[in-house]
Amino acid sequence: MAYTSIKNWSEDDRPREKMLLKGKDALSYAELIAIIINNGTQEQSALDVSRNLLNAVNNDLGQLSKMSVKEILCLKIKGIGNAKAIAIAAALELGLRRDVFEKKITRISKSTDVAEYLKSKLQYKKHEVFAVMYLNRANKINHFEIVSEGGITGTVADPRIIFKKALEYDAVNIILCHNHPSGNLRPSNADEELTKKLSEAARHLDIHIMDHIIVSDEGHFSFADEGYM
Repeated sequence: MAYTSIKNWSEDDRPREKMLLKGKDALSYAELIAIIINNGTQEQSALDVSRNLLNAVNNDLGQLSKMSVKEILCLKIKGIGNAKAIAIAAALELGLRRDVFEKKITRISKSTDVAEYLKSKLQYKKHEVFAVMYLNRANKINHFEIVSEGGITGTVADPRIIFKKALEYDAVNIILCHNHPSGNLRPSNADEELTKKLSEAARHLDIHIMDHIIVSDEGHFSFADEGYM
């Protein structure tokens, strides 16, 4: 097979050329997506298709990260079919999981230890989810689990499920967590009532609820840090 010089690469291959010569940090979002989708159409390069995709989500990579394959297809970007939509969703999911892995922690001493991990894990959820972190006496994490999933505006956390799992995983301390897809970090009245209800129930089982953390793509809110518990 004849060797093709980099300068003779097709337009679709030029982001690859740039990465090869300058490194991955030199590439724009559109150029990175162009590498993922590999080729464009007869009328447009892969880079053009990628720019059209980003324009459709207001150049918000976070918004694109929240989208399912079906939702990407619903944008009706010419040049992006099932295979390319799947490749884009898979690449973005891999990035999210890498972020979660890098922020993973084993021992809790303050809210900031856990907030970034929870934020990376939950901030891109489009619906509200309620999660619990189960800790042993040394505040090492025995288990983390999403215990309920709801809609855009709320979810229901069943105390029976939460404390059944606490006993199952020998938890002495618990951290509650849920996300606010709206971005607003302030706790609702329902959030405050649920926290009080769970804290009272936990005392009867000699379990301590250390904190309730709300996360969104704008940051986090700690009930403990703000004096709510």
